[in-house]
Amino acid sequence: MKQKKLRITQEDFILANRKAARMEEIERHGRQVQSRRMVHKSKKTYDRNRLKRAVIKSDDGSFYL
Repeated sequence: MKQKKLRITQEDFILANRKAARMEEIERHGRQVQSRRMVHKSKKTYDRNRLKRAVIKSDDGSFYL
């Protein structure tokens, strides 16, 4: 029987490196670290939806008869 030559593609190499980095991170911190977090939004930027929500939230219903 002829043995197949093992070929490591670039995709296999990248996947193996990602898995190794993830395992190393889990060993270091005890869990997987979330790298993606919400970016702080400046209060000075204009945001119509936020303004509408603030008005609705502060509305105590005294306007209606």
